[in-house]
Amino acid sequence: MARRAFSTTHVRLCEESEQKSPVKAANTRVRGTIDRTKVIPVETSIRYLRSAAYRETYGDQPVWVPYRRNHKGMYPPRKTRKTCIRGGFLSTGNPCPICRDEYLVLDHNNLELLKQFVSPYSGEVLSYTQTGLCQMRYKELLVAIERAIDRGYLTYDVPFRYYNYSEYYKPEKSA
Repeated sequence: MARRAFSTTHVRLCEESEQKSPVKAANTRVRGTIDRTKVIPVETSIRYLRSAAYRETYGDQPVWVPYRRNHKGMYPPRKTRKTCIRGGFLSTGNPCPICRDEYLVLDHNNLELLKQFVSPYSGEVLSYTQTGLCQMRYKELLVAIERAIDRGYLTYDVPFRYYNYSEYYKPEKSA
């Protein structure tokens, strides 16, 4: 199955908007990059996660799995970059998984996206070093997950563990 490049969504949307109104589309492209000041509603993001375009791009994997950040040298830096978007525009050629796709909105109502960043085994939020998120989006992710937990949208059941206490305590001797 051929995967669609991540940048084609934005290019295709810009081409469609240029066909509709060339003046408006010309104003959205400044400094050779895509304008990120447009606010995408959460409902649009939720519909996008259920769409065929999302499945074609990411498949059944979480959004951070196909992402690999290119860095100088052999070892990656300890922290990811502070932000990928500066002044309303992408400031880097390789943005983090959330910044590169404008239809991925971090919100406490967007549970399908939030669950991708929570470990299925421990219920903890995956670190930014594993997911590749920039520091700004990682803080937004933590806030959105805390809000979802506070409102009862996101829960995690800790699996019950059975212990053999005979390994820890000596059996009592009957006299």
